[in-house]
Amino acid sequence: MEKVQELALSSGIHVIAAFIAYLVLIIGIGLYAVRFSSKGISNYFIGGRKMSMLVVAMSAVVSGRSAWLLLGVTGMAYTMGLSALWACLGYIIAEFFLFFYYAPRIRNFSENCDCITVPDFFAERFNDKSGSLRIVVVIIIILFMIAYVSAQFVAGGKTFSSSFNISESQGLIITAIIILFYTIVGGFLAVSLTDTIQGFIMISALIILPALGIYNLGGFSVFWEQAKLIDNGNFTGLFAISTGALIGFLGIGLGSAGNPHIIARYMSIKDTAKLKTVAYVGTASNILMATGAILVGLVGRIYFPDIAMLPNEDAENLYPVFAGEKLHPIFLGIVVASIFAAIMSTADSQLLVAASAFVRDIYEKKIKKKINVSQIKLVRLSRFIVLLLVIAALILSIFAQELVFWLVLFAWAGLGAAFGPASILSLFWQKTTKAGVIAGIISGAVVVIIWKSVEALENLMYELIPGFIISFIVIIIVSLITKKPDNCDELIKKLKDNQS
Repeated sequence: MEKVQELALSSGIHVIAAFIAYLVLIIGIGLYAVRFSSKGISNYFIGGRKMSMLVVAMSAVVSGRSAWLLLGVTGMAYTMGLSALWACLGYIIAEFFLFFYYAPRIRNFSENCDCITVPDFFAERFNDKSGSLRIVVVIIIILFMIAYVSAQFVAGGKTFSSSFNISESQGLIITAIIILFYTIVGGFLAVSLTDTIQGFIMISALIILPALGIYNLGGFSVFWEQAKLIDNGNFTGLFAISTGALIGFLGIGLGSAGNPHIIARYMSIKDTAKLKTVAYVGTASNILMATGAILVGLVGRIYFPDIAMLPNEDAENLYPVFAGEKLHPIFLGIVVASIFAAIMSTADSQLLVAASAFVRDIYEKKIKKKINVSQIKLVRLSRFIVLLLVIAALILSIFAQELVFWLVLFAWAGLGAAFGPASILSLFWQKTTKAGVIAGIISGAVVVIIWKSVEALENLMYELIPGFIISFIVIIIVSLITKKPDNCDELIKKLKDNQS
């Protein structure tokens, strides 16, 4: 390990130069987007619904992957082998269908009813005059989003520590400052444009690194023969995994329909007719990134057969260390940038969602309900709330003890179980009621938290699966015994018209 760090330090000027070039590009995009994002909260939070097909495709995919893919999945493939692929397959399939069927409905309905946020959507769909549904949604979003952002900061600290030989605490702070700047300045436009660029950087780095590693081993056949010798052949076995783990991994895809930072992408596209093309572009990007991440773990296990060769004996440090060992310093800088691309593409999106939940759904719709607040003032408040959220997430990340992979999956599960069934049934089942949705959202979130807290349950299955199923059932049962909103028929007609 000391050898790897010495290599990174000796060639540090090249690594730092490449990384700084990347940061300059990202900051430049943030400054470019200032004027557009300052015009109003619709521009600041969903880009005024003017995003292009490519931007939506890449940003929807990249914002959902985060450091979980580059650090978590690569580390899991290093430990488990090829069976880690199941962790990616579920979300690839789920998001393909979401682009086709779910996205057009929520995009058109949100425009028809002037919905900027996910709480906006639920409030309009169920004529939430009291604001009770809106409040429940906001609380769940902020609770899990802060945990989600904290996980990205932890990943940033690990990346800086293993790449530049500084402490993880220092890395946490640097990560937070970088993300804070361009998110506050540029809003959704800056976030989406940087996501697009970051997506291409991530794909390139994830393909080049394992390809080079395989080439240096003597080709794919040599690599595969060596991999088959690990763990008595189980390392290359696609089904070398328990049934519960397999179901849990596939179930990861259930979270996509409930994570607001992904839903916001669907709401932001300019032309709904382009969503089918978005589905193909986004799915291709998902496949390339997942393939690269799995290969990094498999190839990395051959180069670093003993986990003690990795910093802190942590498999999640494989990706930057492997890059430092095998790539030219300039390309190492790009790899470090790719990790930050994954971190920032998720953290910035989540910060905007959490900030919008407070500014749009608490301040504008509740506190100032009868007062016309200027758009400029709302944008300024949004930027201040982003700052507060970064501080809160930074404090939590300093005390976070779990691995990035599992911390992200917990937040992903909480949001997915709470909002996934609720949003799907709200869009596709006419009998869904406000009471049913509130009950389902709360039950989904509570089941995830309890399931995660009980070791026996956690070992049985990924908490998203039971949380999603119970939420779905609760919504149906409660909806069948409660009254539909007064304007239900009108809203259902809008859904049908939009789908057509």
